[in-house]
Amino acid sequence: MARKQLTTTSRDNPGVKAWFGQGTPWVWLSGGAVSISMVMVVGLILLIAVRGLAHFWPAAVVEFDYVARPGDEPVRIIGEVNRSETMTAASMREAGFVVPEEQTLVTRHLIKQGNRDVTGRDFIWYLEDGMSEWRYPADVVQIERLQWGDFFGFVRSYLVDGIAVAQGPQARAMFEEKLRETGALVKQVGRIERFDIGNVNFRMERLRLRQRGLELTVDLDPSTRAQIEAELEAEQTLLEDEYEVLEAQRQALRDEVGRFAITVETMEGRMVTIGLADIVHAWWPNDMSVPAKMGHYVGEFWKFVSGFPREANTEGGILPAIFGTVLMVLIMSVIVTPFGVLAAIYLREYAKQGPLVRTIRISVNNLAGVPSIVFGVFGLGFFVYFVGGTIDQTFYAEALPSPTFGSPAIIWASLTLALLTLPVVIVSTEEGLARIPSAIREGSLALGATKAETLWRTVVPLAAPGMMTGLILAVARAAGEVAPLMLVGVVKLAPNLPVDGNFPYLHLDRAFMHLGFHIFDVGFQSPNVEAGRPLVYATALILVLIIIVLNLTAITIRNHLREKYKSESD
Repeated sequence: MARKQLTTTSRDNPGVKAWFGQGTPWVWLSGGAVSISMVMVVGLILLIAVRGLAHFWPAAVVEFDYVARPGDEPVRIIGEVNRSETMTAASMREAGFVVPEEQTLVTRHLIKQGNRDVTGRDFIWYLEDGMSEWRYPADVVQIERLQWGDFFGFVRSYLVDGIAVAQGPQARAMFEEKLRETGALVKQVGRIERFDIGNVNFRMERLRLRQRGLELTVDLDPSTRAQIEAELEAEQTLLEDEYEVLEAQRQALRDEVGRFAITVETMEGRMVTIGLADIVHAWWPNDMSVPAKMGHYVGEFWKFVSGFPREANTEGGILPAIFGTVLMVLIMSVIVTPFGVLAAIYLREYAKQGPLVRTIRISVNNLAGVPSIVFGVFGLGFFVYFVGGTIDQTFYAEALPSPTFGSPAIIWASLTLALLTLPVVIVSTEEGLARIPSAIREGSLALGATKAETLWRTVVPLAAPGMMTGLILAVARAAGEVAPLMLVGVVKLAPNLPVDGNFPYLHLDRAFMHLGFHIFDVGFQSPNVEAGRPLVYATALILVLIIIVLNLTAITIRNHLREKYKSESD
């Protein structure tokens, strides 16, 4: 009886009814959901940051003796501890490891021992039970190479023209000093190859197309044709001479760098000769102070964001992917904003409201729910094959059958994403126009302004924050899309950036690299998954940061416009 009376009293309590009637529980529920979402987002970003940025810190190199089976001779292992985990003994026996029958749990360590060209693999699991005590030799060197990944060993001699001129600690000192000089020479060789020779090759290709166009032109008189052919041949001779000079400079630098090398002892006791021309960077992680490690960390991170990829994208930097992502988003924004804004203005301000307009709005809303890969297929068929093929046949016939615009390119990727994000811009702009009070329109018309003047000088500026909201949502979605880009422009490795010093400077017909596809490629298509794992996290962090910067820029512009027109209306 007491329980029934208590239930009735709580049900009839006016305070509880008022509490629910005011919506306070739903406010708290919404606040809690937002808080949980924020914690999850921040936690995810922190996880990506920790796992990605930790890759650039110079980890200690361990040395231990390993016995795989009882009675075997111990083998010296040198490498970097990548990660450790505890497994069941049964699973380890199935994997081929020898584990005592009475043991139930086994701890194993993944060691990055490098030297892939010597041992065939650079990541190997070792059981803790077979390891001796870990040692940290101060003279072990870690070498980042242009090919074959990292190398771990001990510098034994320094060679000049194949002759050892220093041994032991003296070899290390001479190697460190000379590596800085050869590094500058290697960078100079890279600049000659990428920019100078690349510029000559670009002009040679343009010259070839001009010669091909002359062959296709049939309405020239013989004297004019002969004059043009002579001019083209003279230009070709000049380009060939310029190429030979650059090639001679490159070869001279290569020969100079190729004179120097080091002999390194591996963990098996083998002596391996490594040319300084093949070395990107070398450091002694067990013999570095904290300031030296911090300097190394900053340098490695800068090389990551400013360098070009190599070794199937598992080494080097991601500058082309960063550049391609930002440029594609900017081009997409320039395309989608005017079309989306004009479409929304027409639907809201000029179109007669009726079944046709309602059908268009329903179609726009449905378009926002179409899978992105469908847009990619449409972009491939319409933009690449139809529009691009037509442009090639009309303006670039001399280049056929090699396509110019009839192949995946950054312009087609930008147009495809513009279509993908167009519904977002239209809906946001329409909502912004709908929030403008009718009194403002009527007041402007009453003062003698025309409908066009009222729209463009009063209504559109006040609706600008809504337009910027649509652009923010479009940028956020476009920057992270990958599926349609694989069909209309993105590639695993782009030989040239879409922007360079050759006219017309912005080459919209080129394929490009994208951070989202780079993450997919390194994470799921890489031949060396373990080497690419930390780069996946680091690249994802860079992509998130770029999206945040782009969104914050748009939000800042939106808030500025909102405050500007708010103060003017006051």
